[in-house]
Amino acid sequence: MKSLLVALSCFGLFSTFAHAADLNGVWRTIDDKSGIVRAHVKMEKQPDGSYTGTIIEDFPAAGETPLTKCNNCPAPYTNKPIIGLEILKGFKEEANNPNNFSHGKVLDPRHGKIYNGKAKLSSDGRKFRLRGYVGVSMLGRSQTWLRKD
Repeated sequence: MKSLLVALSCFGLFSTFAHAADLNGVWRTIDDKSGIVRAHVKMEKQPDGSYTGTIIEDFPAAGETPLTKCNNCPAPYTNKPIIGLEILKGFKEEANNPNNFSHGKVLDPRHGKIYNGKAKLSSDGRKFRLRGYVGVSMLGRSQTWLRKD
């Protein structure tokens, strides 16, 4: 009985670690300035091990015109519909730094800018801290995304 409890405890511990580095699922993006939910993004692991994120629902701020197309975005995103737009790509987990992701690109569809990206997933797998930047990480903005249940 004791060995069964130990085995189950170990399995639970390992499955927690396995889940913690998994970004698959739907995430609520939280605006870093207003604190409101701006979109739901579906994250998916690609065959090469990288992650992409696609907008599945957009929430305009109070008094803001709903965004339907990526009007100010560079090619190949110009005039693409917001719903179904891939705004994250290339994020790969760092081999020596569990729950840290780097080498990604982030598209800000409201301003039409593409940024370098890095991110960190919380140990419980519920929060995703995304940093978009130009050049060096110090010159950028961060958002915390929450896993949608």
